[in-house]
Amino acid sequence: MATQVSFLSKYRKNLTRFYRHIFTLPIEAHQHFPKSAMRNIQAAIAQSETEHFGEIRFAVEANLSILELLRKKSAKCRAIEVFSNLRVWDTEQNNGILIYFLLADHDFEILADRGIHKYVGQQAWEAIGKAMEQRFRQGEFETGVLHGIKEISALLKQHYPANDKNNNELSDVPIVL
Repeated sequence: MATQVSFLSKYRKNLTRFYRHIFTLPIEAHQHFPKSAMRNIQAAIAQSETEHFGEIRFAVEANLSILELLRKKSAKCRAIEVFSNLRVWDTEQNNGILIYFLLADHDFEILADRGIHKYVGQQAWEAIGKAMEQRFRQGEFETGVLHGIKEISALLKQHYPANDKNNNELSDVPIVL
Protein backbone atom coordinates (compact mmCIF):
# COMPACT_ATOMS: atom_id res chain seq x y z
CA MET A 1 0.00 0.00 0.00
CA ALA A 2 2.83 2.42 0.82
CA THR A 3 4.37 1.82 -2.61
CA GLN A 4 1.08 2.59 -4.32
CA VAL A 5 0.63 5.83 -2.32
CA SER A 6 4.21 6.81 -3.13
CA PHE A 7 3.65 6.12 -6.83
CA LEU A 8 0.41 8.13 -6.88
CA SER A 9 2.02 10.99 -5.02
CA LYS A 10 4.91 11.14 -7.50
CA TYR A 11 2.48 10.84 -10.41
CA ARG A 12 0.37 13.76 -9.13
CA LYS A 13 3.46 15.84 -8.48
CA ASN A 14 4.77 15.21 -12.01
CA LEU A 15 1.37 15.86 -13.55
CA THR A 16 0.99 19.10 -11.61
CA ARG A 17 4.43 20.23 -12.76
CA PHE A 18 3.61 19.30 -16.35
CA TYR A 19 0.40 21.39 -16.27
CA ARG A 20 2.18 24.36 -14.67
CA HIS A 21 4.72 24.36 -17.48
CA ILE A 22 2.13 23.92 -20.22
CA PHE A 23 -0.04 26.75 -18.89
CA THR A 24 2.73 29.17 -17.95
CA LEU A 25 3.01 31.19 -21.12
CA PRO A 26 6.19 32.99 -22.21
CA ILE A 27 4.40 36.33 -21.85
CA GLU A 28 4.31 35.76 -18.08
CA ALA A 29 8.05 36.37 -17.94
CA HIS A 30 7.35 39.86 -19.26
CA GLN A 31 4.49 40.31 -16.82
CA HIS A 32 6.66 39.43 -13.82
CA PHE A 33 9.62 41.34 -15.24
CA PRO A 34 8.32 44.15 -17.47
CA LYS A 35 10.67 46.29 -19.55
CA SER A 36 11.05 48.81 -16.72
CA ALA A 37 12.10 46.06 -14.30
CA MET A 38 14.57 44.65 -16.82
CA ARG A 39 16.05 48.13 -17.34
CA ASN A 40 16.40 48.54 -13.56
CA ILE A 41 18.05 45.13 -13.25
CA GLN A 42 20.44 45.95 -16.09
CA ALA A 43 21.29 49.31 -14.48
CA ALA A 44 21.90 47.63 -11.11
CA ILE A 45 24.23 45.09 -12.68
CA ALA A 46 26.11 47.76 -14.64
CA GLN A 47 26.46 50.00 -11.58
CA SER A 48 27.61 47.14 -9.37
CA GLU A 49 30.25 46.09 -11.87
CA THR A 50 31.94 49.49 -11.52
CA GLU A 51 32.83 48.45 -7.95
CA HIS A 52 34.27 44.97 -8.56
CA PHE A 53 35.77 42.71 -11.21
CA GLY A 54 32.97 40.14 -11.05
CA GLU A 55 30.31 39.52 -13.67
CA ILE A 56 26.60 39.10 -12.96
CA ARG A 57 23.94 37.80 -15.35
CA PHE A 58 20.19 37.50 -14.88
CA ALA A 59 17.95 35.17 -16.89
CA VAL A 60 14.26 34.40 -16.55
CA GLU A 61 12.40 31.60 -18.26
CA ALA A 62 8.65 31.02 -18.22
CA ASN A 63 8.64 27.26 -18.71
CA LEU A 64 10.51 24.23 -19.92
CA SER A 65 9.77 22.31 -23.10
CA ILE A 66 7.75 19.10 -23.04
CA LEU A 67 10.91 17.13 -23.82
CA GLU A 68 12.72 18.70 -20.86
CA LEU A 69 9.76 17.89 -18.63
CA LEU A 70 9.70 14.28 -19.81
CA ARG A 71 13.38 14.09 -18.96
CA LYS A 72 12.47 15.52 -15.50
CA LYS A 73 14.90 18.39 -15.88
CA SER A 74 15.10 20.45 -12.70
CA ALA A 75 15.48 24.20 -12.44
CA LYS A 76 19.03 23.64 -11.22
CA CYS A 77 19.95 21.51 -14.24
CA ARG A 78 18.44 24.10 -16.57
CA ALA A 79 20.30 26.87 -14.73
CA ILE A 80 23.57 25.01 -15.30
CA GLU A 81 22.79 24.84 -19.04
CA VAL A 82 22.01 28.57 -19.11
CA PHE A 83 25.19 29.28 -17.13
CA SER A 84 27.11 27.49 -19.87
CA ASN A 85 25.15 28.92 -22.80
CA LEU A 86 25.60 32.49 -21.56
CA ARG A 87 29.29 31.74 -20.96
CA VAL A 88 29.10 32.94 -17.36
CA TRP A 89 31.97 30.55 -16.65
CA ASP A 90 34.13 32.30 -19.24
CA THR A 91 35.54 35.17 -17.19
CA GLU A 92 39.24 35.78 -16.65
CA GLN A 93 39.03 35.35 -12.87
CA ASN A 94 36.26 32.70 -12.87
CA ASN A 95 33.98 35.01 -10.91
CA GLY A 96 30.80 35.05 -12.96
CA ILE A 97 27.43 34.63 -11.27
CA LEU A 98 24.06 33.75 -12.76
CA ILE A 99 20.68 34.42 -11.19
CA TYR A 100 18.25 32.13 -13.02
CA PHE A 101 14.48 32.25 -12.48
CA LEU A 102 12.11 29.51 -13.73
CA LEU A 103 8.57 30.87 -13.36
CA ALA A 104 6.57 27.66 -13.89
CA ASP A 105 8.42 25.94 -11.04
CA HIS A 106 8.43 29.03 -8.82
CA ASP A 107 12.13 28.33 -8.47
CA PHE A 108 15.39 30.16 -8.95
CA GLU A 109 19.07 29.38 -8.70
CA ILE A 110 22.16 31.41 -7.95
CA LEU A 111 25.12 29.78 -9.69
CA ALA A 112 28.63 31.02 -9.03
CA ASP A 113 31.80 30.15 -10.87
CA ARG A 114 34.58 28.46 -8.94
CA GLY A 115 36.69 31.60 -8.49
CA ILE A 116 34.17 33.43 -6.32
CA HIS A 117 32.62 30.28 -4.87
CA LYS A 118 35.90 29.23 -3.24
CA TYR A 119 35.88 32.48 -1.24
CA VAL A 120 32.20 32.65 -0.44
CA GLY A 121 30.87 29.10 -0.12
CA GLN A 122 27.40 27.63 -0.38
CA GLN A 123 26.05 29.13 2.86
CA ALA A 124 26.41 32.69 1.57
CA TRP A 125 24.55 31.87 -1.66
CA GLU A 126 21.80 30.16 0.33
CA ALA A 127 21.43 33.18 2.63
CA ILE A 128 21.09 35.51 -0.36
CA GLY A 129 18.62 33.09 -1.91
CA LYS A 130 16.45 33.01 1.22
CA ALA A 131 16.28 36.79 1.33
CA MET A 132 15.35 36.91 -2.35
CA GLU A 133 12.76 34.17 -1.88
CA GLN A 134 11.00 36.18 0.83
CA ARG A 135 10.51 39.02 -1.63
CA PHE A 136 9.39 36.67 -4.42
CA ARG A 137 6.75 35.14 -2.14
CA GLN A 138 5.34 38.62 -1.64
CA GLY A 139 5.16 39.12 -5.41
CA GLU A 140 8.11 41.54 -5.37
CA PHE A 141 10.07 39.97 -8.20
CA GLU A 142 12.07 43.00 -9.29
CA THR A 143 12.85 43.92 -5.68
CA GLY A 144 14.01 40.36 -4.99
CA VAL A 145 16.40 40.33 -7.93
CA LEU A 146 17.71 43.80 -7.11
CA HIS A 147 18.33 42.69 -3.53
CA GLY A 148 20.21 39.64 -4.79
CA ILE A 149 22.35 41.79 -7.07
CA LYS A 150 23.16 44.12 -4.18
CA GLU A 151 24.19 41.26 -1.88
CA ILE A 152 26.16 39.45 -4.58
CA SER A 153 27.90 42.71 -5.47
CA ALA A 154 28.96 43.18 -1.85
CA LEU A 155 30.64 39.76 -1.91
CA LEU A 156 32.30 40.43 -5.25
CA LYS A 157 33.50 43.82 -4.03
CA GLN A 158 35.01 42.17 -0.97
CA HIS A 159 36.91 39.53 -2.96
CA TYR A 160 37.41 41.25 -6.34
CA PRO A 161 37.46 44.99 -5.67
CA ALA A 162 37.82 47.27 -8.67
CA ASN A 163 41.03 49.23 -8.47
CA ASP A 164 41.21 50.44 -12.04
CA LYS A 165 39.28 50.06 -15.28
CA ASN A 166 36.88 47.14 -15.22
CA ASN A 167 36.61 45.32 -18.54
CA ASN A 168 33.00 44.23 -18.85
CA GLU A 169 33.44 40.62 -19.94
CA LEU A 170 29.74 39.69 -20.08
CA SER A 171 26.64 41.58 -21.12
CA ASP A 172 24.70 43.29 -18.33
CA VAL A 173 21.45 42.92 -20.27
CA PRO A 174 18.98 40.59 -18.51
CA ILE A 175 17.61 37.90 -20.75
CA VAL A 176 14.20 36.29 -21.19
CA LEU A 177 14.65 32.75 -22.50
